[in-house]
Amino acid sequence: MNRKLIRPDLTELSEHRHTMVTTPKYFQKRRGIAPDQTNAECNYYLKQMANHTPMVIVLKDGDRIHGTIEWYDRAALKVNRADAPNILLMKDTVKYMYKEDDDHYREDAPEGA
Repeated sequence: MNRKLIRPDLTELSEHRHTMVTTPKYFQKRRGIAPDQTNAECNYYLKQMANHTPMVIVLKDGDRIHGTIEWYDRAALKVNRADAPNILLMKDTVKYMYKEDDDHYREDAPEGA
């Protein structure tokens, strides 16, 4: 049986080598799309729920809700309160939240502090 040896054309090989050398690495290998979420919010809620951390939740209208986070989902938080009934808050009404024992956000502190 006669086998024919196939050799690449040297001009094609040198052109291919030339493009590999001159093309930056970030064009050679594409990375995947960045994830939609980092799960940082989920991890924060899980940590506060596990530790039963007293939280202060400041709403967009300025009201402050004191309590512990019982559960959360994509759109809502359920907050257990000792001095009032439990409350279900929609996340789009929350301005920000912090741990109750953080001195930086004390209620009697001036607005800019």
